Amino acid sequence: MRPYELLIGLRYTRAKRRTHFISFISGVSMLGIALGIAALITVMSVMNGFEKEIRARILGAAAHVQLLGGDRGIPDWEELARTARSHPEVTAAAPFVQAQGLLSTGSAVRGVFVRGILPELEDTVADFSRHLQAGDLKGLQPGSFGIAIGVGIARALQLHVGDKVTLISPQGQVTPAGLMPRLKQFTVVGVFALDHNELDSALALVRMEDAQVLYRTEGVSGVRLKVRDIDGAPRITRELAGKVPPGVFLTDWTQQNVNYFRAIQIEKRMMFIILTLIIAVAAFNLVSTLVMVVTDKHPDIAILRTLGASPGSIMKIFVVQGAVIGVVGTLIGVAAGVLLALNIDTVVPFVERSFGFQILSREVYYISELPSDLHAKDVWSVALVSLVLAFVATLYPSWRAARVNPAEALRYE
Repeated sequence: MRPYELLIGLRYTRAKRRTHFISFISGVSMLGIALGIAALITVMSVMNGFEKEIRARILGAAAHVQLLGGDRGIPDWEELARTARSHPEVTAAAPFVQAQGLLSTGSAVRGVFVRGILPELEDTVADFSRHLQAGDLKGLQPGSFGIAIGVGIARALQLHVGDKVTLISPQGQVTPAGLMPRLKQFTVVGVFALDHNELDSALALVRMEDAQVLYRTEGVSGVRLKVRDIDGAPRITRELAGKVPPGVFLTDWTQQNVNYFRAIQIEKRMMFIILTLIIAVAAFNLVSTLVMVVTDKHPDIAILRTLGASPGSIMKIFVVQGAVIGVVGTLIGVAAGVLLALNIDTVVPFVERSFGFQILSREVYYISELPSDLHAKDVWSVALVSLVLAFVATLYPSWRAARVNPAEALRYE
């Protein structure tokens, strides 16, 4: 591109219009591009934040990789744990006994998932101790029949640390009077809050030996593993599959919670497409702006053509003008979007206090605050899409400018 084409294009961008409406439409186009980009970057950052927050809360209680023994269980979990820890990516292993039961206190009954654990090993693969609201997992001692429950269970059954609660096993025992359920009285030693409704309202932790006594199992249900790179869990699972004994099944966290993360990815793609349409609408405004500019500049185009400017040079002049509007709008939008994404934790509470409502209710949603996780890749992709749309929007008006006939344009001047 020769210098005079660039200089004239920049001059047309800065020049005052004889018709102020053209300047107004040009500003609206620039503002529309900026708003679309800011909204898209903010929404993408919030979606990334949701994914990161849900992943952290789920993995606070779920294992990165699980080795399951099926109906027979795993009789020698220590050997299986040693085999798993021989993998360089595995950092910790903990056995567990998984079962179901009913918690009963007075007239209130609640169905729960019972997990028998060894507290000293469980802390190496999960974050229960960090999420305890009351009590301590050290109270889960063999033979003491202590139990740690989620905050949702505690609220539903009105339980506190030190209260007694009866755990009823669905497996019954045969007596002369018929089939009777097995039950045992436990003492609440801890209340945890993982900020994940399904776990807080349905998970109960007991000592592994106590669970084996109540459910009459000798082995364990499986072994939970923690790995260095959670994104590499599927690969590590495949590598461990050839090392474990037959009859042991392996799953990773992506398989256990596949619906959550698949839904987030689908929503993220759809929001990207929908909000990109805002930028596309602003680009259409840019088309109308440049068409009116070309009509306004017919005499200038004719003079340039008579001075020897080629149609290609005329086209480049208006491409420059449209590209400047697109670049400025993109830069403003990127700056606004990045600032809003980085300060979403300040902006949202201000909006909630100003208008007197809560965007995310704790009773309805897993997460009651809008999280934000800004990715440079998202910012670059949004900026690139905007620049491409702005460039494409300049082509038709610039092509029309290149087709202006000098004689026709100067006839009435």
